Amino acid sequence: MSQHIKLVECPRDAMQGIANFIPTHLKAQYINLLLKVGFDTIDFGSFVSAKAIPQMKDTAELVKKLDLSDTQTKLLAIVANYKGAVNASEFEEINYLGFPFSVSEIFQQRNTNSSRADALNTLNEIQNLCVKHDKKLVVYLSMGFGNPYEEPYDLSILSEWTDKLVASGVQILALSDTIGVSNPENIKEIYPFLIKNYPKIEWGMHLHSTPDKSLEKIEAAFKSGCTRFDATIKGYGGCPMAKDELTGNVATENVLAYLEEKQYQTHINKEAFLKALNFSEQIFTS
Repeated sequence: MSQHIKLVECPRDAMQGIANFIPTHLKAQYINLLLKVGFDTIDFGSFVSAKAIPQMKDTAELVKKLDLSDTQTKLLAIVANYKGAVNASEFEEINYLGFPFSVSEIFQQRNTNSSRADALNTLNEIQNLCVKHDKKLVVYLSMGFGNPYEEPYDLSILSEWTDKLVASGVQILALSDTIGVSNPENIKEIYPFLIKNYPKIEWGMHLHSTPDKSLEKIEAAFKSGCTRFDATIKGYGGCPMAKDELTGNVATENVLAYLEEKQYQTHINKEAFLKALNFSEQIFTS
């Protein structure tokens, strides 16, 4: 297929829940390998509370160790509040700030210690900061397929909050399955609905899944028109706030295999990807 797919590699999501601290120099070696692969974006770190996510306490130091001299790949850092966004904005190397906004009120409180209303105000401030510093804001619409708290969820609720996000000036949104509840049926219902109703938005998809369900989700996503997809080598990670050890990220190698089989266009260097894949063992067993 001629349609180009933007692939977002998410080592930050894979690393953040690991209890043993991964040395900064190892993180840098790994991400520098990923920068040679041809991903559109690398979600490499986060400017959040070191107490909440101790694995990410070295993100500022990590930026300085990255070699961006021969890559087209862009860097994305996650922020959870205005202070984190200010810190991230100091680095010219960072192209995107990622902000988690939850359809679920309970999860917004758990994840960022704020209400959705307060998070929306923070998001507006971060959007203004992004404009000032020539960066783009990527909003992760977490619990985008429902929640485990028995809170109301349907397409009208999803639209209500999407309307508010779009009104704030956000141009990139990633529909996110925080706990792995997505399935082929609801992916094929929700994603085309969003594309149709918000055609000016660049829509991405960030899915968490158990390994046995990931391939059917990958197929459903791309059949639904997805052109921006988040994944992680070997499917490591998941959300530490969701507390489900079985649910990780969708494995990048599975995504690449599917795209190659279906003849989608990517800019992936297979040799460079294999080097990063092999080095990942040093990261996730350190």
